[in-house]
Amino acid sequence: MVLSVFPRYPVPSLRLPYIGFGLVTLLALLPSQVDAQDLQRPRVFFDCNGPSCDRQYFRTEINWVNWVNDREVADVHVIMGSLSTGGGGREYQLDFLDAHLEGEDEGYEEVITYSRLGTDTDRETLDGLSFSLGLGIAQWANAHGYRGLVTLRGPDPELGGIGTRRLVSQEEVDDPWNLWVFSLNVNANRDSEETSTNNQFNGGFNASRVTPTWKMNFNTFVNHRRLRRELSSGTFNDIRTNWTFNQLVAYSIADHWSVGLTGSVGRSVSDNQELRARFSPAIEYSFFPYDEATRRSLTVFYQIGPTYADYIEQTIYGERDELRYEQSIELDFSQRQTWGDAGLTLSFSNYLHDFDLNQRSIRGDVSYRIARGIEINASGDLSWVNDQIFLPADDATDEETLLNLQRRATDRTERFSVGLRLQFGSIFNNVVNNRFRGVGGFGGGRGGGGRGFF
Repeated sequence: MVLSVFPRYPVPSLRLPYIGFGLVTLLALLPSQVDAQDLQRPRVFFDCNGPSCDRQYFRTEINWVNWVNDREVADVHVIMGSLSTGGGGREYQLDFLDAHLEGEDEGYEEVITYSRLGTDTDRETLDGLSFSLGLGIAQWANAHGYRGLVTLRGPDPELGGIGTRRLVSQEEVDDPWNLWVFSLNVNANRDSEETSTNNQFNGGFNASRVTPTWKMNFNTFVNHRRLRRELSSGTFNDIRTNWTFNQLVAYSIADHWSVGLTGSVGRSVSDNQELRARFSPAIEYSFFPYDEATRRSLTVFYQIGPTYADYIEQTIYGERDELRYEQSIELDFSQRQTWGDAGLTLSFSNYLHDFDLNQRSIRGDVSYRIARGIEINASGDLSWVNDQIFLPADDATDEETLLNLQRRATDRTERFSVGLRLQFGSIFNNVVNNRFRGVGGFGGGRGGGGRGFF
């Protein structure tokens, strides 16, 4: 069954087959009359890598459980992932699993989704996530016999209508903006010393509209930079302006299929392009339902279309401008499971007039818990490059090469990293001490966080 939950901050949906009523509001996560220290608290392992992973805040707000550092000693495993929404917000999905059982279809598994509005502050987001997290843990605890930990009460009409607030759909409101969201940002910075000066101006504009059927996004970006360096051979000056305009229009034609149009127009001095314009129809197939993307995703994406380029300098192929057709296909896989995270992307692109002008790449990352307190992680990408038709006939100068101002010919790019994480000692992390936050590497810095996966 689907159960809607309407706290102070909206939590649109909650699937709870263990309870038999259609609407509840969690008014309090309160310790019972029994002393909490006399009860065995559930051990919770919180698995979150991305925005709003402020573990210290959640430990402070939910102090009636034991937060542990290792999944192997936990009772409940909470996985939180998120996706951006059309209004500039995010939708968070929290999965509650039995930590001692492997496999998605075994044991307890519940899902809570929480929507952060684009206008919410960080505090409002953390409060809403704390509410959702506490509600999910409370449901798990109730289903596993921890009935003395918290109290769940139904909506009280004397509390000013709490329980009636919720997100609304487009059909329920008169929206003068028709779901369009706009944003504008500009910034300027200057870095200087006696022998060098770097002045930059950046500006951008974005317009987007997202519905269950349509996804539209239009954005433009401008960068202007003035660079001065004092070298032994004299003064090096570089002034350049780059800009780009990108557009995406996508339409959902079925549960697993989407079609769309992508395009871009821009100027890139480092790529020897005074003007580059591309227009490509595209299609995407998702092997899993799209609403499962926070936990697992496997998609194949294909696009084909014309590309026009007007070059600043004559290219290595003797062209000053040209119109070419190109295609690309990409297979993308990602998942977050109780054992860790993994992602893999395979892509291939080529020009249709010459299939030898192509690029192949593979990118991947994995984080795997091999035993209690032992985790290995690896990431990397490898590309075989043979499509740099934009390269100028003249080689880059030494100054342009050292300052990375001009693209140079290459047949391969690569990046690899591997790491090992070993943790031992106390398995509990309930204690919160806010003194000297962000100093000396303690406490995770100001505002929490974590590495981003979704």
